Amino acid sequence: MQAILFDLDGVLYQGDTLLPGAAEAVAWVRGENIPHLFLTNTSSRPRAAIAHKLGRLGIEVAEEHILAPPAAACAWLRAEGIEDIALFAPQATAADFAGLNLLPADAERGAGAVVVGDLAEGWDFRTLNRAFRLLAAKPAPRLLALGMTRYWHAGGGLQLDAGPFVAALQYATGIEPVVLGKPAAAFFDTAVAAVCSTPARTLMIGDDIRGDVAGAQRAGIKAALVRTGKFRPADLHGDIRPDAVLESVGDLPGWWQKHGRLPSR
Repeated sequence: MQAILFDLDGVLYQGDTLLPGAAEAVAWVRGENIPHLFLTNTSSRPRAAIAHKLGRLGIEVAEEHILAPPAAACAWLRAEGIEDIALFAPQATAADFAGLNLLPADAERGAGAVVVGDLAEGWDFRTLNRAFRLLAAKPAPRLLALGMTRYWHAGGGLQLDAGPFVAALQYATGIEPVVLGKPAAAFFDTAVAAVCSTPARTLMIGDDIRGDVAGAQRAGIKAALVRTGKFRPADLHGDIRPDAVLESVGDLPGWWQKHGRLPSR
């Protein structure tokens, strides 16, 4: 094992609270010169805001060391030559789509791509139906998902993420989404390349048994599940088997020193 991918919410922090041992674990990784990257499916804020939050909580991270779906989506759209975008994500996220033409908030035609992120309480029937009408127009635009996370642990409890809304639009239109975030293998492949590693020598640490663990394993990456964030005991009794289970990310240094070489699954 030579590189580490960290999920953020539920692993390093929960809401606005740093989880115990998180800062020390990251400091240890840096002290050991282990290549690492921070992965998140957060689409409710730009990378700059995520980096600022981490710094405020005591973990200084450069913006370019965070891999998030909006930046990946923007790169994909440019590569595909698509400029007219209908963005269903908070206004702050629009900063990551600079240089592309964002359609007005009431547009129901003219999109080259409909980009769906975590709009949280911004979702209502009218908004979801507008996304449907955009996708139903001819020629049909592409449907981009800023991750397919089903839910996350917000301050007041579990909260729906982008995945269920993407699934509703896919069901209604028959359009297969391009997923630019976890659990898509391409997203993990990008992360592994960024740390100059290989999947078999990289460890993903997350709190989501499907988005983090299963997604990483499908990409050939070893995955450790932490018992924080959205973790539930039932996660250990399903069809997905993590390569390691940690009480928290604070246990990473001790685990790494003992089990840095995992057996082939």
